[in-house]
Amino acid sequence: MDFDYNEKTLEHKEKLEGFMQEHVYPAEAEHHAFIEDPANMWQQPPVVEDLKSKAQDAGIWNWFLPAEYSEWSPGFTNLEFAPLAEVMGRVPWSFEVFNCSAPDRGNMEVLAKYGTPEQQDQWLRPLMEGRIRSTYG
Repeated sequence: MDFDYNEKTLEHKEKLEGFMQEHVYPAEAEHHAFIEDPANMWQQPPVVEDLKSKAQDAGIWNWFLPAEYSEWSPGFTNLEFAPLAEVMGRVPWSFEVFNCSAPDRGNMEVLAKYGTPEQQDQWLRPLMEGRIRSTYG
């Protein structure tokens, strides 16, 4: 098996690294200060929503869905996505910035593969747009 990065992966990795450098790394102190303040317990740091909007505008969004999910997927294989996830993992909370965080990621995969059209309209689309969050139950 060839584990070298293909051109597509290299291009997207460079784009992602640029976004991390410009937006995510500079926001780490703000994020940390927010979550360390007891007055903010159980609240989402506002900077995350701001970064989500920027990531979506930059097209760095929902990259986790493998190519087999066709209409819902950006077309990456798991091998192509792995180095991108590695970059995201440098800041653990950044997976949410790119709409790739648990439990939403797993729930989106299940809905994309097994959901009825009605379930996809009601739950998958809003999840993929980052308008709602999900849970396991």
